[in-house]
Amino acid sequence: MTYVVTEACVKCKYTDCVEVCPVDCFREGANFLAIDPDECIDCALCVAECPVEAIYAESDVPEEQRDFIRINAELATRWKPIIERKPPLPDADEWATIKDKKGLLER
Repeated sequence: MTYVVTEACVKCKYTDCVEVCPVDCFREGANFLAIDPDECIDCALCVAECPVEAIYAESDVPEEQRDFIRINAELATRWKPIIERKPPLPDADEWATIKDKKGLLER
């Protein structure tokens, strides 16, 4: 099992999770973070750190978000690792409660 970043992260990109990851499994895109399933050690430290509750255990990803399992795996092969906390996107707080953002994910 691995952990998965889901739709709530789109256009927010809080990086609190990156700071606690012991194996640097996060990958950074323009407006989203992904978890590399080959690097994740299932420690769950990142889950509690995400202010928008975007991270789930693979087995707990809500049905309507299940395609993010594939999306994380795909993007993890293309994006570079992020190993330090950075400021969230400038309008992250405004986007934090908005639903249906999948179409806004910049690949």
